[in-house]
Amino acid sequence: MLTITLKGGDSIQVEKNTSVESICKDISMGLFRAACAARVNGKVVDLRTTLTEDASLEILTFDDPDGKWAYRHTASHILAQAVLRLFPQTKLAIGPAIDNGFYYDFDAQEPFTAEDLEKIEAEMKKIIKENLPLEAFELPLDEAKKLMADQPYKLELMEEHAGKGEAIKFYKQGEFTDLCAGPHLMSTGCVKAYKLTSCTGAYWRGNEKNKMLQRIYGTAFSKKEELTAYLEQLEEAKKRDHNKLGRELELFTTSEVIGQGLPIMLPKGARVIQLLQRFVEDEEQKRGWQLTKTPFMAKSDLYKISGHWDHYQDGMFIFGDPQKSDEEEVYALRPMTCPFQYQAYLNRARSYRDLPLRYNETSTLFRNEASGEMHGLIRVRQFTISEGHLMCRPDQLEEEFKNCLELAIFMLKTLGLYEDVTYRFSQWDPEDTEKYIGTKEQWDEAQGSMQRILEHLQIPYSIGIGEAAFYGPKLDIQIKNVHGKEDTLITIHIDQMLAKNFGMEYVDSDGSKKNPYIIHRTSIGCYERTLALLIEKYAGAFPLWLAPEQIRVMPISEKQADEAAALAKKLFDHGIRCEADLRNEKIGYKIREAQMQKVPYMIILGDKEIADGVLAVRSRKEGDLGTMDYDTFFQKIDEEIATKALP
Repeated sequence: MLTITLKGGDSIQVEKNTSVESICKDISMGLFRAACAARVNGKVVDLRTTLTEDASLEILTFDDPDGKWAYRHTASHILAQAVLRLFPQTKLAIGPAIDNGFYYDFDAQEPFTAEDLEKIEAEMKKIIKENLPLEAFELPLDEAKKLMADQPYKLELMEEHAGKGEAIKFYKQGEFTDLCAGPHLMSTGCVKAYKLTSCTGAYWRGNEKNKMLQRIYGTAFSKKEELTAYLEQLEEAKKRDHNKLGRELELFTTSEVIGQGLPIMLPKGARVIQLLQRFVEDEEQKRGWQLTKTPFMAKSDLYKISGHWDHYQDGMFIFGDPQKSDEEEVYALRPMTCPFQYQAYLNRARSYRDLPLRYNETSTLFRNEASGEMHGLIRVRQFTISEGHLMCRPDQLEEEFKNCLELAIFMLKTLGLYEDVTYRFSQWDPEDTEKYIGTKEQWDEAQGSMQRILEHLQIPYSIGIGEAAFYGPKLDIQIKNVHGKEDTLITIHIDQMLAKNFGMEYVDSDGSKKNPYIIHRTSIGCYERTLALLIEKYAGAFPLWLAPEQIRVMPISEKQADEAAALAKKLFDHGIRCEADLRNEKIGYKIREAQMQKVPYMIILGDKEIADGVLAVRSRKEGDLGTMDYDTFFQKIDEEIATKALP
């Protein structure tokens, strides 16, 4: 008999080789009907898994992220089966679950149309109704190749699995078999509510040098009402999508003749970024950061010292032939500022009394992102970032890390994004050490230091294996866009390695020379990405202090045009970003247009207001605020701007 410890601490006795499914039924048929997968000794497995030793067991429903993943992964297989039934010549690539649903990549003879998606959805419905059981099995490589002989993408993946010594695993449902490690639901009939949401292009393995495939996205839920709510949320997300709304509000644009991932900031967008930049630089100065300004490019020599040449070259824009770098100078645009600011540190000898030394910079950076990865302002090839590097003694590390985190949190709270973020402790992958510099001992020390700091500061975090920078672990502050795609907004790294590479030293109190610890950090992250998130957060209706146009003055008729222009100038001289709409249009039309353009306040001037010496004020958010005298209105606006009040 085996002892199985359930969630909550209770234990039961079962016979050896009892399935998780059977245990689940014995616990509760209600739980069994809701179950999607299980966690055995911390590993997520199928309900069909049999137990051969004492173990801890947790049944996972759709409410658990891993249960949700298994549910949606099964939906992706149903999608692939439906596509092959309707388009049998299609080649299959990959089909994982993702945060907000699932997708599957196909190499099809013809592009899928909207009508095709409707047919595929209908076929998925049939497959679900057939309630086909999913069967898991393994094959040796030779037999696996025969099974998937007509699926070239699967053959490529199988060779890789075999090369790593991994088992070749499959799942079968009816006539459909797919290469897959699982886990999955017990049958296709367990999927209750689903919807295909879009079809886009996607390069095989995300590499633009590979063939462009067709990616069908979908989502699935355990209840129809949850699906309905999600689809409504999706429609709202489309309205808030910065890529759409930012263009409509004339914040930014793009040009094919300039290139992908190279956005043009229009006057309104440029103004918002300028305001953010001034705010960040002023706040950093208050906290002891010293501003630097370094070159946009450098010789390959610099990047060879830092390690970027060996570990990040594919992500860089290079001038010249890297293969001839010994014969002639080869330059590259900077993908980050750290090796440049190290040269500022090396400008003169340093003492332990000089530390901590904090350098910040509003840095324009260049990264050769794959074209398939680009999205509006969130992922681009040229961007500006609030970057900083802090050199300190070991005894200063925790306090300085805490200060960097406090600065980031202050920025997030000021912008109204704090409640939207999560924390990820990004660590190296000990199974893929070629991606990193340094030894296992150095990584253990660096990650141990960061873990102690995070736990001491009581920061809740998830762990991202393989997400570290090549030179050290980092705390990533993560945020999702309106479509649920997660990106990193702010990072704080601990680096115990690069100072030695660059010969960065300080004379300690005992006269010995030591290498400083380095903290790499951003305070607000990439300005373009932050702007995108603010557009989506506020649907383009920025807080007053950030609004590119804060007030619009509108005369009721041409008779009040001179007074309106004079008032706009008075506001402008007061430091308010203000425009006067002097067009010969009806006042209702002017108000609607200002509302559509997200102007925070409107002042309507008619003969009565001019005669009484008051302002008729209208708020974007609250509507008609009635009349105010000049001093009252100025006081209201000044306070809202000074406190950086959120909408």
